[in-house]
Amino acid sequence: MSQFTIRGQFDGREGPRSFTKEIEAVNEAVAREHILSQFGSEHGLKRTQISIDEVVAA
Repeated sequence: MSQFTIRGQFDGREGPRSFTKEIEAVNEAVAREHILSQFGSEHGLKRTQISIDEVVAA
């Protein structure tokens, strides 16, 4: 499995908030899916409220 660094923004209560997360996944698509799922679960966000700007393999 590879390590990915994902940067983006999500709609917070006080406007857009930036995030940077490191995820271990098989490929980039799985890493994106995991981030969307994680933010939806932890913050109660819908996928349309999360914007992934960059995915970099480390």
